[in-house]
Amino acid sequence: QVQLVESGGGLVQPGGSLRLSCAASGNIISINVMGWYRQAPGKQRELVADITSGGSANYADSVKGRFTISRDNAKKTVYVQMNSLKPEDTAVYYCYATIRGTSPGLTNYWGQGTQVTVSS
Repeated sequence: QVQLVESGGGLVQPGGSLRLSCAASGNIISINVMGWYRQAPGKQRELVADITSGGSANYADSVKGRFTISRDNAKKTVYVQMNSLKPEDTAVYYCYATIRGTSPGLTNYWGQGTQVTVSS
């Protein structure tokens, strides 16, 4: 069984910063891509950023220059540092990871989601 556990969400004022973390645990052989999606009320889930095991990162245009994704492979953890937050960044943020476990092939796993609210 594989689990992704997120932490770090909360309420922040516009222009503020938050750091989200997501740790993977369980029967894991290797982790390919790790990343973050978000879903605002009434909107579809969208990619925020993701990062390969080799450190190659990909960002949504809306967060480029403000968010930085990183990962610690030894800790099986992915982070996203979110700076210059805007009200439109308000959403539930979901961690995901593409994992090779005891089952054949790669499987996508999701965290439970953490709320980020940007408001004065």
